[in-house]
Amino acid sequence: MEQELRVFAFNTGWFQCRPGYFIAGETGDYIRGPVPSFLIDHPKGRALFDTGMGVRYRRDRADALPANKFGLEWFEGMEIAARLRAIDVDPASINWIINSHCHIDHCGGNATIPNATVILQSRELAAARNSEEPMLYDSADFDTGHPILAIDGEHDLFGDGSVRIVPTYGHTDGHQSVIVKLPGGDVLLAGDCCYTERNLDLMVLQTAVVDAELGMATMERLANLRRQGTRIIFGHDGRQWSTMRENAPLD
Repeated sequence: MEQELRVFAFNTGWFQCRPGYFIAGETGDYIRGPVPSFLIDHPKGRALFDTGMGVRYRRDRADALPANKFGLEWFEGMEIAARLRAIDVDPASINWIINSHCHIDHCGGNATIPNATVILQSRELAAARNSEEPMLYDSADFDTGHPILAIDGEHDLFGDGSVRIVPTYGHTDGHQSVIVKLPGGDVLLAGDCCYTERNLDLMVLQTAVVDAELGMATMERLANLRRQGTRIIFGHDGRQWSTMRENAPLD
């Protein structure tokens, strides 16, 4: 019997910030959001959607971020290579890395996945290479010597419609998401085009967007997909993540 398409969700770290960074205009105490990565296990190959943060954000538990500080962190065993090994998947067996974009918390683990081809929107690759913002784009994360497949617009990864890379511009010039057809229905892995479910409920962007008009067009697309029954897994939603099962296939 042929293996079914499966998706595994992992939290590869934490993103801590004020609510207003996630949802423009909101106030309150600092909150912690996950830094997700997803294994897409297809009969024709394996892909990762995002790879989390690089080693410079590793912390010991005794040196965790204070509750009132903006920042990124991960602890031993949370990095994507370790998360894969925890479910008996060799990082060297990954064929593709689909980076939603090239910010430091989405491609920092690329270097630990040695044999993959990286898939990026060509406009995102150009933006990353031309950026003068090292706190967002660091070439150590995205220029790792991997083969790169630069695409423009939608891309059917396995040619059967089951894993579609779709442009979701706004947060960055070339942000992309993935729609996976699972037995229980379509799942959209949002990345940073929509940080939390509350953003979509309110139709309010996060603070960090390079093009608000494109960002709102993306939000409208997500809202339409949600109305049609697509399940959306948001980019940094701590509340949603508390309901997720890690190390097991998504339902």
